[in-house]
Amino acid sequence: MTWSALQVFDWTAMEYTRLGRTGLKVSRLVLGTMNFGPFTEEPDAHAIMDAALDAGINFFDTANVYGWGADKGRTEEIIGAWFAKGGGRRDRTVLATKVYADMAPPDSSWPNQGGLSALHIRQAAEASLRRLGTDRIDLYQFHHIDRSTPWEEIWQAIDVLVQQGKVLYAGSSNFPGWGIARANEAAARRGSLGLVSEQCLYNLGERRAEMEILPAAQAYGLGVIPWSPLWGGVLGGALRNERDGSGNRSRSGRAAEMLADPAERARLQAYEDLCDEHGLQPGDVALAWLLTRPGVTGPIVGPRVREQLDSALRAAEVDLSEEFLTALDEIFPGPGPAPEAFAW
Repeated sequence: MTWSALQVFDWTAMEYTRLGRTGLKVSRLVLGTMNFGPFTEEPDAHAIMDAALDAGINFFDTANVYGWGADKGRTEEIIGAWFAKGGGRRDRTVLATKVYADMAPPDSSWPNQGGLSALHIRQAAEASLRRLGTDRIDLYQFHHIDRSTPWEEIWQAIDVLVQQGKVLYAGSSNFPGWGIARANEAAARRGSLGLVSEQCLYNLGERRAEMEILPAAQAYGLGVIPWSPLWGGVLGGALRNERDGSGNRSRSGRAAEMLADPAERARLQAYEDLCDEHGLQPGDVALAWLLTRPGVTGPIVGPRVREQLDSALRAAEVDLSEEFLTALDEIFPGPGPAPEAFAW
């Protein structure tokens, strides 16, 4: 190597950090569970969670809507069955779930089954606790901003759950910077702790969060939890996988658009060439890069199979040099801070 791009650590020595401005210590990698149920059967999901815990990952993320469609809530049930096995699983896990999605059955037209009304927050929290088989939600995240519900009402509902010991911390997901500011200013007026984390789309290829979301999170003391760190698998060696025939899973959305764009393919090729030059796996680099970003608590890794978890754990071994980070910025430049990114 011409650069000191890689430093090897004991992979079992997971690093921990505080979640935002709280005293809560969480692992630098977050286990995402969205695949549990739809793609990963319960026994395999339990094996993945056991392996994650054994590797030192103590931060698990889910949502009440995971399972999707008629199976909404199934992922929480799988986690609950895992907790029920005992062995200290629940006490060693910092459990995060989410509220916002409409949880009514597909054929139901009843109102108040979604959003962030006080009624829905209370009903959704109780339902999640039952499915998860636990007495508390460590981090209760608003899955989306609710523009029709005042923050005074939202915080009233959360404060009650906190007083009851059913929720410990509140976080946001997919919020704009102004939403983080409004939420925490409203909480401050009530004397409440407010949001302590923001879960957002953030990766090498999608860096718009750097304009306002990350600065807002840092200003208000929120830990940032990036989702889709590999951009739907695109940053995990998509072009290499195409060539060797291992990338047969159909892609959609942003990933499909990126692979169909010649300019984006050229960027990806430059990225994969840089990784190859220094003996690094693209997926490892994408996760390791996020671990260098200011304010980032840890990216969410969402394995379907055990091998994908093992691959993600390698990110804890990668220490990217300043020269390597500069090269990544040249391939995937960030937007710059607001308002300079779009004005003078």
